[in-house]
Amino acid sequence: MITLRGLTKRYGEKTVVDALTCDVEPGQVTGFLGPNGAGKSTTMRMTVGLDHPQAGEVLVGGKRYAELRHPLREVGALLDAKALHPGRSAGKHLKAMAQSNGIPSSRVEEVLATVGLSDVAGKRAGQFSLGMGQRLGIAGALLGDPGVLMFDEPVNGLDPDGVRWVRQLMRSLAAEGRTVFVSSHLMSEMQLTADHLVVIGKGKLLADAPVAEFIAGNSRTTVAVRVPAAGERAALEARLRAEGGSTHPGEPDELVVDGVDVTRVGDLVHELGVRVHGLAERTASLEQAYMELTASSVEYGVSA
Repeated sequence: MITLRGLTKRYGEKTVVDALTCDVEPGQVTGFLGPNGAGKSTTMRMTVGLDHPQAGEVLVGGKRYAELRHPLREVGALLDAKALHPGRSAGKHLKAMAQSNGIPSSRVEEVLATVGLSDVAGKRAGQFSLGMGQRLGIAGALLGDPGVLMFDEPVNGLDPDGVRWVRQLMRSLAAEGRTVFVSSHLMSEMQLTADHLVVIGKGKLLADAPVAEFIAGNSRTTVAVRVPAAGERAALEARLRAEGGSTHPGEPDELVVDGVDVTRVGDLVHELGVRVHGLAERTASLEQAYMELTASSVEYGVSA
C-alpha cells in the first residue's frame, strides 16, 4: 500500500502538491490522472525519495522509502525510462541494479524475458528506441519482485501490441495482490486498465473512486432512439418532454434523450406504437467524465 498524508510540495511560491491525502490499495490497478502540471510526477518522485515534501509524508507499506533496507525488493518504479547510462548494455544496467539490492543475477534474465528484450540484452541502452527503453524501464521496476509498483506513462512510445501487453501486465500484477499505481494521459487505456482512480488538479485531490463510480458521478447517461418517421419522432419527442425529459437531435433520424431512462423510453415507444430502428443507453467515456471534472484545473491548456 502507498499512503499519502497531507503531502505538500512547493517550488518557490508555487504549490505543486497541496495537502494530498489518499491511500493506494493493493490488489487493484490505481490510475493516477490529472492535467499537465497537476503534480503527478512530483508525487511519484516524493514516494521514492527523489524529492522531499515541505509537509506531510508518503509511506510505502507503513515506512518511508529511506527506511527500506532493500528498496528495489519492496518498490519498483518506472519514472523516467532515459534515466540510465546510455553506454551500458541492458543486461549490465539491470545487473548493476540487482547487485545494489542483493538481488540474484538470475533475476535479470527473467525480467528481460518478461519484457521481451532477451535478444538485445547485450545492446547498449542508448541505442534503444523509445518503446524498447520503456520495456527496459519496466524490467527494472520488476527486478526486485516488489509488492508495490509505480509507472509514469508506461505505454509512451509503445506500438499497439506493446500497449496491450502493458495493460495485461498491470492487471496480472494487481491480481497477484500487488499495489499498482499508474500515471497516464491516455484515458481510453486507463478505462481498460484501471480499477480505481485518483485524480488531482493543481495539486489538490479531485477524486478518489472506482472507475465506474467516477464516470457515473461526473457525467450524464443519455438514451439514443432512432425513429425513421418524422411524425412519429415528433410525437415521441413531445411525450418525452411531458415526462420531464429533454431531447436534442443526434445522428440522422435520432433523438438523444436526457432525464428519462432507457426502460421508460422503451415503454413510451410501445405505448405510442412508434417504429424504431434503434434504442440504446449511452454512458460517457472516462475521457468525457475526466474532462468535465478537470476543466477548471487545466494550467497549460489552449483554446479549442
